[in-house]
Amino acid sequence: MSTSVPQILVVGGGYAGFYTAWKLEKHLRKGEAEVTIVDPLPYMTYQPFLPEVAAGEIEGRHVVVGLRRHLKRTNVVNAKVTKIDHANKVATITPEQGEPWEHRYDQIVVTAGAVSRTFPIPGIADNAIGLKTVEEAMAIRDRILTNFDRAANLPAGPERDRLLTVVVVGGGFAGIEVFAELRAMASSLLKSYPQLRFEDTHFHLIEAMGRIMPEVSLETSQWVLKDLAKKGANVHLDTQVQGAEGGNVALSTGEVIPTDVIIWTAGVMANPTVVRGSDLPVEERGRIRTRADLRVGTPEEIVEGAWAAGDISAVPDLTGGGVGGYCVPNAQHAVRQAKLLAKNLVAVLRGETPREYFHKNLGAVAGLGLGNGVFQSGKIAIKGFFAWVAHRGYHGLAMPSWERKWRVVGDWWMNFWLGRDNVALQGTLTPRAAFEEFAARPRPAQPAAENPQPPIDPKSVAKDEGAAAVAPAEKDNKVNAS
Repeated sequence: MSTSVPQILVVGGGYAGFYTAWKLEKHLRKGEAEVTIVDPLPYMTYQPFLPEVAAGEIEGRHVVVGLRRHLKRTNVVNAKVTKIDHANKVATITPEQGEPWEHRYDQIVVTAGAVSRTFPIPGIADNAIGLKTVEEAMAIRDRILTNFDRAANLPAGPERDRLLTVVVVGGGFAGIEVFAELRAMASSLLKSYPQLRFEDTHFHLIEAMGRIMPEVSLETSQWVLKDLAKKGANVHLDTQVQGAEGGNVALSTGEVIPTDVIIWTAGVMANPTVVRGSDLPVEERGRIRTRADLRVGTPEEIVEGAWAAGDISAVPDLTGGGVGGYCVPNAQHAVRQAKLLAKNLVAVLRGETPREYFHKNLGAVAGLGLGNGVFQSGKIAIKGFFAWVAHRGYHGLAMPSWERKWRVVGDWWMNFWLGRDNVALQGTLTPRAAFEEFAARPRPAQPAAENPQPPIDPKSVAKDEGAAAVAPAEKDNKVNAS
């Protein structure tokens, strides 16, 4: 790697990180700077599509964007950044295999995103699954499909009910979307399982607040509740999960729900590995303190050479619409912040003044199953089919690169004519199981004898054999002589 030009290090290859590196390739002149992006995964995940992946409407591989395929002039490193010593402008990079090393930089862009935020509730860490990665979405889909296969072989009773019960914790957009999509998928599956009825499937959403979807108006959220109720879904408001052990979810109301699928979507937090291992300033919610021009720092003080964007950053919302005065952590802000960050970083390298981030929320849109959705922008609310079209249109256009757009649209088009591909591939979690079951193995060693015979000397054996061959001849000679 050359050191004669400024070194730009992008920490995190998610939505904000990918877009930052992508746009830096566009804005930087040849030889003006070198860009390195570090992420444990070789791809970026478009998280708004994860509910549709879980419901089998989009192929899992189609909602990820390969970093090496689309970042042509960026050094891609699949590893973790475990320490940022910005005072000396050195980052420690730790690969999954091999020894960590130090990477020196001139400009650092922290876009490590967020992870699921959980609480120390008994059983959640061991039995629940999140919805932040494509692997989680695909595992949810395969688990539900496999449970339908198992339940079809069981008589009506508690065990069958447990297999056909899904619990989603969290009533934000992610929770509502995956809840509604899975409810719709389960209903569509019933035609393939004559042994099961609609009444055998049970879906429960647990929300600690007194309402769902705070991003939309109260009236719109109530419409969503009524729509879910029509589809046989149960929403528990003002309710908390107190335990998730032994295949049972215990609620603060005293109710206990037997289930085999617990999906946790109750909030996120800034990536703790990067935040705690950094000397960059952090605000009270654990996010990197960021200015409106996306440089790290406060309005009064700038941390030179450090930038942040996306869910890991606390960026002031200059429109006045953000919670607590900051931009909410969503894909809409992440991509726009990343695009501006790339322009601002190049401007600073060229001695120009960066611009402040100002983006008025365009609204909120959610899919609630095939042909159904909700859209809210200001006081305007659209519900049903047209909102669902707006949902797919917005996210289809927001998916990075035309190559990825065509793959997603292709899934929608094929499913429209052919229906969902509802085959479970849960065996991919243990891909060697079929091979191991019948694989030949060496026989175990036989135990040694209790009184082992002493080893035989080959020379003595040869001597004895020679004597045995000569002895009869000598005897015959003695007989003849007599």
